[in-house]
Amino acid sequence: MPLTRRDFAKRSAFAGAGVALAGSVGVLATAPGAIGEEAPADGTAGGALGYGPLIPDPDGILALPAGFSYRIITRTGVTKLDSGESTPSNHDGTGTFEGTRGSTLIVNNHELKGPRADWPHPVPLAEGLVYDPAASGGCTVVEVAKDGTPVGEWVGIAGTSTNCAGGTTPWGTWLTCEENEDKAGEHGMTKDHGYVFEVDPYDVRAGRDPKPIKALGRYAHEAVVVDPKRGHLFLTEDADKPNGLLYRWTPPHGFKHGRGQLKTLADDAGVLAAPKCFDSGGRYVDDLSRATKTGTVYGVDWIEVPDRDARTTSVRKQFAEGEITRARKLEGMWWADGGAYIVSSYARDESPVHHDGQVWFYDPKRRTLTLKVLLGVNPDPSKDGALDGPDNITVSPYGGLIISEDGEGVQHLFGATEGGRTYPIARNDLNIGTAEEPEFSEFTGPVFSPDGQTLFANIQEPGIMLAISGPWKRQR
Repeated sequence: MPLTRRDFAKRSAFAGAGVALAGSVGVLATAPGAIGEEAPADGTAGGALGYGPLIPDPDGILALPAGFSYRIITRTGVTKLDSGESTPSNHDGTGTFEGTRGSTLIVNNHELKGPRADWPHPVPLAEGLVYDPAASGGCTVVEVAKDGTPVGEWVGIAGTSTNCAGGTTPWGTWLTCEENEDKAGEHGMTKDHGYVFEVDPYDVRAGRDPKPIKALGRYAHEAVVVDPKRGHLFLTEDADKPNGLLYRWTPPHGFKHGRGQLKTLADDAGVLAAPKCFDSGGRYVDDLSRATKTGTVYGVDWIEVPDRDARTTSVRKQFAEGEITRARKLEGMWWADGGAYIVSSYARDESPVHHDGQVWFYDPKRRTLTLKVLLGVNPDPSKDGALDGPDNITVSPYGGLIISEDGEGVQHLFGATEGGRTYPIARNDLNIGTAEEPEFSEFTGPVFSPDGQTLFANIQEPGIMLAISGPWKRQR
């Protein structure tokens, strides 16, 4: 049933007024109406915010606060799979799972696009686990012992393309997403791409003869989360010309989620839909960049996708003007607090209003989107401390969000507290450019171990998985 303007007006009266974005400061808020601001460099805000200043790494990889340390788990060109090949490059989305005897299983996407010959270290074509032998991407599964020692790494799926983010499921699997729309015959591919695949970290046999979950649509997928109560899946699309969409997939009547069940669905099973948002006055909102105050609340209706497999027209182009609500660079998601946290990384010329990052929260019960995080345009990305381009996110067991930066210039992992303050966690010190023109790759895949003691994160290029440990504490 559509959400009526009257219903939404009643609900929005309880949402709070929000706070206006001020200048170009990185403004964040993780609760409606909360004022956000950056933590001072010395980490002394309020006496206890964050973990203090970041200390440059003598090894030139990762700057961390005092008392913290890191361990390299995998590194492209250095570490090896159990089969003897190099760890694939371009680490991206990551999920963690409880292993045996206190170990952690980590599924790691490898965002590799195009033919295999284009990459020195593609995902190996492990027998029985290949979708398209021409494609270079996929996932690996890494096992780390209780004491932090890397135990092994093997292929979870191969022959997929541009495996960007994804998401864990309540039943203990990983959904890996292709940020790609190539069809068979394009860019050397032998099969259509732009799908979601399920990877079981516990059973490599479950991944034999990979099958795309076509019911979830074919487009430039980024991330996915599962609503464990209603069975809906929410998916983001990182695409432009025009800006991409958020999607909701509703399962068919009687369908029960579980290990491997998504692969049994018919290609047109359930309903795939995109949002149409409107403000408290009932006015249609064409793009999420229109929101310039944290605490802004939009009501959401869901409009069914005409052709989810995009046989002739990309899904995001199938809607006429005024039918749906778009957003620039819809990226990471995380399910927590009864809803989905959703990132719009930044907005530029294709968007009505420019910003350097938003995080929204979708409440499925109220059918509303609330703006929780808003970063103003970063005037100097080369300056340490400035923030832009949030990408992958996770909800921290110590409160608030952990956000990976994929912007220009210096790259950080940073936290955003429930009270709306930010603090640094790590800085990428690995210069892959030159001394005259430094370049730093994005952070990807921040996720805590199941016991909450270790934060895993990646430096995408050349491909390094890091385990960060230290005196974690509740951030108030």
